[in-house]
Amino acid sequence: MKRRAISLALASLFAVSFAGTASAAPMVIKFSHVVANDTPKGKAAEFFAKRAGELSNGNVKVEVYANSTLYKDKEEMEALQLGAVQMLAPSLAKFGPLGVKEFEVFDLPFIFGNTAELHKVTQGPVGKMLLDKLEAKGIRGLAYWDNGFKSFSANKPLKAPADFRGVKMRIQSSKVLEAQMRALGSLPQVMAFSEVYQALQTGVVDGTENPISNLYTQKMHEVQKHLTLSEHGYLGYAVIVNKKFWDGLPTDVRAQLEQAMKEATEHANKIAQAENDAALDAVRKSGKTTVYTPTPAERLELMKATAKVHKEMESRIGKETIEAVQKETGFDPAKL
Repeated sequence: MKRRAISLALASLFAVSFAGTASAAPMVIKFSHVVANDTPKGKAAEFFAKRAGELSNGNVKVEVYANSTLYKDKEEMEALQLGAVQMLAPSLAKFGPLGVKEFEVFDLPFIFGNTAELHKVTQGPVGKMLLDKLEAKGIRGLAYWDNGFKSFSANKPLKAPADFRGVKMRIQSSKVLEAQMRALGSLPQVMAFSEVYQALQTGVVDGTENPISNLYTQKMHEVQKHLTLSEHGYLGYAVIVNKKFWDGLPTDVRAQLEQAMKEATEHANKIAQAENDAALDAVRKSGKTTVYTPTPAERLELMKATAKVHKEMESRIGKETIEAVQKETGFDPAKL
């Protein structure tokens, strides 16, 4: 993979350099992601590509590679750092394995009660502070894009903590999500997003957690009999670029791309809830999955069962980071 990435990096550098010398050739920016085109992230990426072309008068061409067609989960970050691809929008859980563990604060269960609380963080000083920490890794953080709040699915009803015991649950690579699942008594299984459908279909794992748009567009509802609308955790993305590439752009081009990103971010966050609502309706209409909404008492039991994860993760994420987010959201697990 490294050889392939380096070859692609050289090709990308050639393309960028060529764009600077030949007026007829646009600058090519490769934008890779791992979800389908018809998800909130997929649509936002296409929107960004369109606006980047328009605002630059065709001098920039953003090529979007969806559904892991260019790189899979474990490959894309290295490819970005090598310069084989210029732009990604990885889920926030991906930055922990990169060494920026503070981003795992977004994985803490029930830390965000609603979108307004979330945006206090992602659109405020705490969110900017976290993006700035990527600079040391050769990465520039441009924006946060919403996907939505995650819900649990499995081939058995998951209503109470006792229902999770022994259930093999797929998660992203995140120590916080591992701790969350173990707090519920389930068995966390780290797996690339592109492999989840087949794993659910064959019984390698029993269930997973996803925003509904991801569940539906990947057809996971076809191999999951039960869906619990727990909305226990947030799944969002950070749009990032190779820092060296970004800093080397002409000032006017960078300004055009920043404007395109601002518009794409507004678009992404606007459509995220609507996309998840539509996906939930489609899941219900499919008749393949029983959809369950927890009662307030059941939701509280799930919150109590996972509250200890916040304290456990202080040594990993940083107590100050966790408390900074909790201050913005008003969530205090000690009071449950």
